[in-house]
Amino acid sequence: MRPDINHGKQHSPSEGQEPTVLALMALAWTLADDRRADRLLTLTGLDADTLRAGVGDPAMLAAVLGFLAEHEPDLVACAQAIESTPQALVAAKEKLHG
Repeated sequence: MRPDINHGKQHSPSEGQEPTVLALMALAWTLADDRRADRLLTLTGLDADTLRAGVGDPAMLAAVLGFLAEHEPDLVACAQAIESTPQALVAAKEKLHG
């Protein structure tokens, strides 16, 4: 039997994950849909080369999460798809934005 390390509290599987990991998962989800990916590039001013080069850049990852946070339906859908919560994604954006 596994000890109850959460003290009886329910947590999503991705809660507590590194902000970078959540952002990369969110980026992959965003890019999986051509229309959403085009909207990301248009609204953030990023281009495909900058996006590829910036995958490890906290500011670029925060911009991706900010893009999702600005459109609640995408934020909620992404959170569900990556087994997270909208709150965790917004918190990750804040941590990355620093």
